[in-house]
Amino acid sequence: MVQDPEKKENGPVNFEVPVFAVAPMIDWTDRHCRFFHRQLSRRARLFTEMIVDEAVLHGDVERLLGYDAAEHPVALQLGGSNPDKLHRATEISRGFGYDEINLNVGCPSDRVQSGTFGACLMREPALVGECLAAMVAAAGETPVTVKCRLGVDEQDIEAALDALADAAVSAGVAGIWVHARKAWLDGLSPKENREIPPLDHGRVRRLKVRLGSMFVGLNGGLKTLEQAREEAAGLDGAMFGRAAYQTPDVLIGVDAGFYGEAQAEFDYDALIETMVDYAARHVAAGGKLGHVTRHMTGLFSGRPGARRWRQILSEGASRPGASPDLIREAFRHVRLEAASEAA
Repeated sequence: MVQDPEKKENGPVNFEVPVFAVAPMIDWTDRHCRFFHRQLSRRARLFTEMIVDEAVLHGDVERLLGYDAAEHPVALQLGGSNPDKLHRATEISRGFGYDEINLNVGCPSDRVQSGTFGACLMREPALVGECLAAMVAAAGETPVTVKCRLGVDEQDIEAALDALADAAVSAGVAGIWVHARKAWLDGLSPKENREIPPLDHGRVRRLKVRLGSMFVGLNGGLKTLEQAREEAAGLDGAMFGRAAYQTPDVLIGVDAGFYGEAQAEFDYDALIETMVDYAARHVAAGGKLGHVTRHMTGLFSGRPGARRWRQILSEGASRPGASPDLIREAFRHVRLEAASEAA
């Protein structure tokens, strides 16, 4: 029986509030992306791509779950719908020292639907509760959270989100991240599901009022830090998705805007040298330069030199024998164009 969240003693949130996070994004938020984002914000919580429980149980665990210690605070997102498999995957993952382990109940892709997990689990709150309880039991001191939608297809978003949240609270989660849109599983592509269903940030704020002390964070349509602070007022966290990836400079203001730190002038020279060194280590280990630089092309967006920066990194990194010095070369053009513009 689902308990009334107002009567349940919620488990402690083991992370500082408010939280600013970069959302889990398939094919985008890999370890190289997270290392780059960490250079822009010391405090933002960075999420992995969704990793399916079966992959953790049967795949190359070090490749899937390993990360650079500099990425902390970093959260792992798992996908699945079998409580036993999620329990075992969480047990394995706990050994890697993530700061949070999250269950995906929001992804609308065909591949996820065919595996009966992701957003389609919005229709099965009782199963979600079983999955989360299994993860909580395996996670030890690591906080377990869930990331969900408002509902799917023809569901009423009041009833659907409350049912999912009640199941999560009863399972003992530390928090709920809500992408403030429905997902239309029948008729819209994953890309369209990020844009077409209307946003309803107010619904997430109503959920927070209902759940009281339970951590509730907002995701969906947030593009600027000012907007995030405004829309997440009264909530416990805000999460950027595409805005953080496509315009990563926005992350530079996170530590001051969300955590009250003094805003110092950002040192782009130090960033470039750190990324050159990181890329060099990756290439020396047998990796490709493009694995790193593909996540950096959005830097300087809207500023002088941005187009040349993107062009040099995109074209140059794919050439045989491409050197990490390419990053320095691209930055040199940014500085030249900025100086020309200022003259």
